[in-house]
Amino acid sequence: MQRSEKEKVVADLVERLRSTETLIVADYRGLSVTDINKLRGELLEHGARFTVVKNTLTKRAAEEAGAEALLALLEGPTAIAFLESDGDPVAVAKALNAAARETRVLEIRGGILDGEEISEADVKSLATLPPTDVLRGQLVSAVSGPLMTVVGLFTAPLRDLVNVIDARIKQLEEQGGAEEAQPDAPAAEAAEPEPAEAAEEPEQETTTEQTPQEE
Repeated sequence: MQRSEKEKVVADLVERLRSTETLIVADYRGLSVTDINKLRGELLEHGARFTVVKNTLTKRAAEEAGAEALLALLEGPTAIAFLESDGDPVAVAKALNAAARETRVLEIRGGILDGEEISEADVKSLATLPPTDVLRGQLVSAVSGPLMTVVGLFTAPLRDLVNVIDARIKQLEEQGGAEEAQPDAPAAEAAEPEPAEAAEEPEQETTTEQTPQEE
């Protein structure tokens, strides 16, 4: 490969690394061209581009793009599944995990999920989750909240869904504690005994202070 071609490859990788928040790295050693093309087509349906890369050029690109977490994964024959902005990381992890089981040669090394480094075990755990749309639907049905909370669940990255739920649960707990601490004004008024003198001395003017009703 000529130097100009290498520079172009590095530039393309830098741009892709800077624009991709999620990627999964695998060792494709032992896969046939047919296996790679089949896997590439399947991943493309889930919003990921499966690319065989040259480690020396990818390391240069990772350093230039500031993707240091990727450097430790670039050992041996390397292929990277770059997820598009609308890609489904759960479906991609499932496809790669299934290919690893079927071929017994593909090895998942790890990757980056929403900018955070993940291990091989994390990718396999991700593969056990329901599809992203189903998972978000389950979370929305499990959380009762205002419209903005529901919108947040749909628009938040997968990594932030748990944080959204935790925040909503905390908010509900705080609201529940505030309601328990608030005095029940009607009940207090009903329990207060009426003065005995009021019935026996009608000629005496009695002034009763009305407790302001709490809003």
